[in-house]
Amino acid sequence: MKKELIFLGPPACGKGTQTTMLAQFLKFPHIDTGSLLRAEIKAGTDAGKEAKLYIDEGHLVPVELVAKIIKNRLSEDDCKNGYILDGYPRSLEQADALTKMNSDINRDEKADFRAIYFDIDTDILVERIVNRRSCPKCGEIYNLAFKAPKQDGICDKCGEKLTQRKDDTREIAQERFDTYFKETAPLIDYYKNMGVLRSIDANGSIEEVWERLLKVVND
Repeated sequence: MKKELIFLGPPACGKGTQTTMLAQFLKFPHIDTGSLLRAEIKAGTDAGKEAKLYIDEGHLVPVELVAKIIKNRLSEDDCKNGYILDGYPRSLEQADALTKMNSDINRDEKADFRAIYFDIDTDILVERIVNRRSCPKCGEIYNLAFKAPKQDGICDKCGEKLTQRKDDTREIAQERFDTYFKETAPLIDYYKNMGVLRSIDANGSIEEVWERLLKVVND
């Protein structure tokens, strides 16, 4: 049966690492909505050109346009057996849009849709963000607390000097969590009421969380 997977959880909860691993494990496309939007703009598609107009003027891309771009991607052949959608939905309005587009795409075909929630202590998340470092060349992410590079300040993969985002501070991190719980957390109840929510304990090592993730994906 086709598997449709989305992930919910606050910033730095580990979704990015786990979704990348899971996509490789299941051989499903990992659809990052931010990257998808940038690709549409770079390719110069009609939807990409329209999105670029809003972005250049400093406006958010309309919900309907984002949904159109995502629906086109989910309709492609490599999504027939399943997909992992990253970064969408972020609001109840987007969740309704996703429910409708899945219904349109699947028609009479059965699909196993699951929203997987990464449940984690926000105090731990603050420490993750403050200790986060990234490689500007290859994009590899490190954390000084639990995934430090072998050589201090240097990327293991390409030898580039690691950087820290300017907004990776305690104050800004707390603001991001406040915004998340206000705008995105209602999705937890939305999918719980649909009977498709699965929660995992996201505290612990990457390996520990991975084992928990596999259990809820395969149950």
